[in-house]
Amino acid sequence: MKITVSINIGGIAFHIDEDAYSELKLYLRSLERSFAKEESAAEIMADIETRIGELLKARISDYKQVVTLNDVREVMNILGSPEDIGGEAEWSNSERISSTKYHRMYRDPDNRIIAGVCSGVAAYWHLDPWVARVIFIVLALPGGLGIFIYAVLWIVLPEARTTAQKIEMRGDPVNIHNIKDSVKEEFENVKKNMNL
Repeated sequence: MKITVSINIGGIAFHIDEDAYSELKLYLRSLERSFAKEESAAEIMADIETRIGELLKARISDYKQVVTLNDVREVMNILGSPEDIGGEAEWSNSERISSTKYHRMYRDPDNRIIAGVCSGVAAYWHLDPWVARVIFIVLALPGGLGIFIYAVLWIVLPEARTTAQKIEMRGDPVNIHNIKDSVKEEFENVKKNMNL
């Protein structure tokens, strides 16, 4: 018999066994120490916790209601350790495109003109958003096919709202290194826009 603890991580409630809770707590504390000097540390930690919540939720089912130590270790493997932050290698475009594990198509709310379909398609295919827009315009001219495709994609594609979804849209792995970089980039953009 094991003791379980109820926790809330990333806005999702979990029952977690005591060993897993201790390991997760140590992991989060080490991440907090790693990001302590960052200006956007709170936002980075919030996004990491949200991602941890998403990953743990995927490991829960009707038959398995408690997060175990193995689940926590799998999540930590996916996200990486705080020591990996500085030394992670860049992915090449061929590695990104061939890695369907991380690649998903979303509507891009950050670079949109109408609904973000063209910028989302462009992010997925690693193109400039204007290239995708020109393609849709060219397809729209002869018989309106581009407008129909755009409307269908607007309905079918979800909007990339979380940091993890925006990272998946670009085809990068959703780990602490990429979450940190993405949050810092958003933080700098907000700062720049507020100074204008």
